[in-house]
Amino acid sequence: MRILVSNEQDDRQSRELLEALPGVNVSFYDPNSDSLPEELRAAEILIPPYRGTHRGLPLIPQLPNLKMVQLPSAGVDEWIAEVPSDVTLASARGAHARPVSEWVLSAILTQLRHWPTLVRFQDAHTWAHRRFDPDTLFGMRALIIGAGAIGSAVVRRLEPFDVTTTLVAANARPGVHAADEIPDLISGHEMVIITAPINDKTCGLVDKDFLAAMDDGALLVNAGRGQIVVTDALVAELQSGRLRAALDVTDPEPLPDDHPLWNCTNVIISPHAARTVPGTNTLVHQVQVDQIGAFIRGETPSNAVLATGSRA
Repeated sequence: MRILVSNEQDDRQSRELLEALPGVNVSFYDPNSDSLPEELRAAEILIPPYRGTHRGLPLIPQLPNLKMVQLPSAGVDEWIAEVPSDVTLASARGAHARPVSEWVLSAILTQLRHWPTLVRFQDAHTWAHRRFDPDTLFGMRALIIGAGAIGSAVVRRLEPFDVTTTLVAANARPGVHAADEIPDLISGHEMVIITAPINDKTCGLVDKDFLAAMDDGALLVNAGRGQIVVTDALVAELQSGRLRAALDVTDPEPLPDDHPLWNCTNVIISPHAARTVPGTNTLVHQVQVDQIGAFIRGETPSNAVLATGSRA
């Protein structure tokens, strides 16, 4: 089975892992070209590039034998409408849990300990003793919307601080609340952490009413997708000073340089970079190999979103 892998440095290292699978042939392609060479068009599995995953989208119509698309991302929102229904689409769910949960913890502590304020004082050469009011994470309560690999990893990161966590997923299961319970869960938590994927039910979930239900002084952390939060409603709450936020994702994205979010001093913004630390691509490659290996064996990959089974 022929597999196409991006020729960029972040992707090239997966070749050795993939070639250990039985019966595969790995070829590199240029993700910056919208046209595949004729000799690559017989490939059956496509792996989009690690950075700028969407660059692989124009290749789908050029692959008549395509059987599987294995994404390097946890989210599938850019791809699910573009992949034919007879092609298996699988994510790299699980690979991003460690780095993204680490970002969540760092963002929370940055806001609670007022590091942005301290840096501004430092820039002004000001010794700001007792000129700000830090919080402690110890003993706080966090509502985590999204109980997958990332949300579960966030729970583990918060446990040493004795944080009480409330997990929410689309459907209830032991230890996890259902999404329709969210309106009754928001109040009483000092933090709301978004780790959910984007879909019809989560798009616009954190709207004016949701934000109004959050406790005064609460912190909103979004490590999911920007479209989950209604940006204008969040800006209004931030400008009032009632809430704080830490965002790795925004809507729109990238955030225009004249957007009012930039001027809110009670928000920290990172450029969709929560997963971007050394070693993440290695974690992604291993998940990809596991998923592709299952597909070649005729099994349904555990991360499959569209699953048709192997046609090898």
